[in-house]
Amino acid sequence: MLKKLVILLSGVFILIVFLLALADSHIEGATEKFVYSNMDDLPYNRVGLLLGTSKSTRRGATNWYFKNRITAAKALLNGNKVKYLIISGDNSRRGYNEPQDMKDALIKEGIDSSRLYLDFAGLRTFDSVIREKEVFGQSKITIVSQLFHNERALYIAQRLGLEAIAFNANDVRSRGGLKTKIREKFARVLAIADFIFGTEAKFLGDFIPIGDKG
Repeated sequence: MLKKLVILLSGVFILIVFLLALADSHIEGATEKFVYSNMDDLPYNRVGLLLGTSKSTRRGATNWYFKNRITAAKALLNGNKVKYLIISGDNSRRGYNEPQDMKDALIKEGIDSSRLYLDFAGLRTFDSVIREKEVFGQSKITIVSQLFHNERALYIAQRLGLEAIAFNANDVRSRGGLKTKIREKFARVLAIADFIFGTEAKFLGDFIPIGDKG
């Protein structure tokens, strides 16, 4: 009995590892031509999508994913690589507001608030990208996050028929960063499963126009 259980658990483990590796390879291969780390090489898009994250870690320390995304977003706006920026993140509980925190940080960096739009219903990356198309009416976007996150967001955008590219914020090297990368492997399987099972965004809403037509 014990031997059969060990064989069964081993088989399940091998299957999980295989699925993680397959999803990782598929998403990386599908998006590698559309991610940029050098801003000089990055094409212009009228609208960018800054993916949200928390301002601080659970222990109250600086979240460098947040800081690095703000730095990258500021560079794109100041470098005229995007004209407007939609900041999409989680605002599902009191006292936690990723989009507003990111907007406040960018304004402190001298960015004009008229170039910033907030999406408070980006509960998942999946929702953020769908809402970019369905609520904000965008067909071409520049996504801003770390490379591992950008690849998954680009994959989602591609499956939705968006013309998307991404600019990589600096990554974070830490023990917490390793945990984030491990979670990302499972998130990639889920991203593929979302399309297999026809998952929809939790919230949509009325159309929100972005800026002028220029």
